[in-house]
Amino acid sequence: MNLIVAVTENWGIGKDNNLLVSIPEDMKFFRTTTSGKTVIMGRKTLESFPGGNPLKNRVNIVITTDKNYKKEGVILVPSVPAAVVAAGMAAENPSEDVFVIGGASIYRQMLKYVDTAYVTKIDACPDADTFFPNLDEDPEWELAEKSEDKEHEGITYRFCIYKRAEA
Repeated sequence: MNLIVAVTENWGIGKDNNLLVSIPEDMKFFRTTTSGKTVIMGRKTLESFPGGNPLKNRVNIVITTDKNYKKEGVILVPSVPAAVVAAGMAAENPSEDVFVIGGASIYRQMLKYVDTAYVTKIDACPDADTFFPNLDEDPEWELAEKSEDKEHEGITYRFCIYKRAEA
């Protein structure tokens, strides 16, 4: 299983249920990487999308404990283990075709199921109220690939791929 996230210098990922920085090439990378795949997210992440609608051209699995929550075009599950089972049934090859896309609580809970993390590292430090675990400080993870530095409106960023370290 994979995850995809954009983080700032202090591994911030959001504030008030919004992204911290919007970089068009990062958005394109997200769309290209997850298109045709299965994505797992929490309800608040789904609701942060335009119109609160699921992402097109993907199987959208949404974790919510709200038994009364209804949303067309998504697979609703009550827990992380249920999401893992649903993803296994929805994806032909779960290790390649499933992406955890947030939010913070879902990332933390799903991290133990993930082997590859696609992390856009942004050299900025806007005020954040939501953070992703710092993979650089986690001995279970190693940086496998890093792109050249890129720039958008004076902000430097790079695409990184982290892999779970071999035991």
